[in-house]
Amino acid sequence: MTEILMPAMGESIHEATVLTWLKKPGDHVEIDEPLLEVATDKVDTEIPSTHTGILKEILIQEGQVAVIGKPICRVESAEAPVAEAKPATETPAPDENSSPEEVASFLESNVHAAAASLGPRFETPASQSRYYSPLVLTICEKEGISMEELNALPGTGADGRVTKNDILDYVANRSTHPLTPKAPPTTPAPQSAPVTAPKPATVSSGNVEIIEMDRMRKIIAERMVDSKRIAPHVSSFVETDMTTLSRWRDRMKVQFQKEYGENLTYTPLLIEAVVKAIKDFPMINSSVEGDKILVKKAVNIGMAVALPNGNLIVPVIHNADQYNLVGLTKKINDLTKRARENKLKADDLADGTYTVSNIGSFGNLMGTPIILQPQVAIMAFGVIQKKPAVLETPEGDVIAIRQKMFISHSYDHRIVDGSLGGQFVKRVSDYLENFDADRKLI
Repeated sequence: MTEILMPAMGESIHEATVLTWLKKPGDHVEIDEPLLEVATDKVDTEIPSTHTGILKEILIQEGQVAVIGKPICRVESAEAPVAEAKPATETPAPDENSSPEEVASFLESNVHAAAASLGPRFETPASQSRYYSPLVLTICEKEGISMEELNALPGTGADGRVTKNDILDYVANRSTHPLTPKAPPTTPAPQSAPVTAPKPATVSSGNVEIIEMDRMRKIIAERMVDSKRIAPHVSSFVETDMTTLSRWRDRMKVQFQKEYGENLTYTPLLIEAVVKAIKDFPMINSSVEGDKILVKKAVNIGMAVALPNGNLIVPVIHNADQYNLVGLTKKINDLTKRARENKLKADDLADGTYTVSNIGSFGNLMGTPIILQPQVAIMAFGVIQKKPAVLETPEGDVIAIRQKMFISHSYDHRIVDGSLGGQFVKRVSDYLENFDADRKLI
């Protein structure tokens, strides 16, 4: 019997919550085949099997916390004799007054029998590539959800998979937000008695609307409070003339799209300037451990990405100093796309050394961003606006229309003094203002 351990998932991640087991006891598993889905404070991801054999025992149940390096299940080699499984303890079946959580718990503990009883009604056609776990199918049967409804339900799991939480959320809001099947139903809906729906996540009480935080929002809230408690934040601001850079981008973005098939946004140009400034001021690229300062050699830039649900995630461009502009653009566009499609892996969010946030995309002038621990600084770029500005010329000062942007820099005053913090943001500004108007794409 071999124990499969919870693998390391990046710096500062010590545990993960089990979301869904993709295999059940008795199933055959191959090396690198997905075993379960877990959630960390940074990303949801699948954990593959490290051995081939029969899954004999699940040690960490759904909803429980798995510690990095500790066993999560036991697998018996396919060549070894398989012992007869002990009958599972029977759980009383729920009645019509049971809550959906109780129903889900019952279905989880009796998933084999429940799945076997579904019959052909919920068999997935061979031509259909979308996978549904037995638990999801059993809940559909219990709640009278047709296959057409299920196919129309967007999933939050890996590759768009429908999870237990997805189907329970749909049950809770089904009466007010039913899904319209893409095609007329060809299979009659199950006639099982409906189960009382759980309370909705949003509740109105008089003039107050109460919204339950989702898991990611709770984690964000906890991390932000921790950062303000740990690090004394100081902010510096610089107004930057982006005229030359903006004109260059407007002139080159169509050519960039034709040659490389990528949209040239401002983000890679901004991050490129940050990377150059980090090379000039390496102390910004550090973290604190007790009374020690850890100066990082790798330049791993995190970039804040707003998700469709309003939450925020920070994928990391590892070794950002080793990319040219084309490579940096491709990497940024790839990470942004996968972040918004919930397809990031744990490695995509690990080991960041400095973070940037483009608050200008929301029309904001400037802000005071909160440091992402254990880093010691974060930069925010505001909106680029046309403004009248005084320019010095050989003939004297003139007023001209220029493209201006505020840069905000928050830093940990335990490590970064005002001199370093101020010089760094000014250096980023200098690189942007002195952009080469005749620069080639490569």
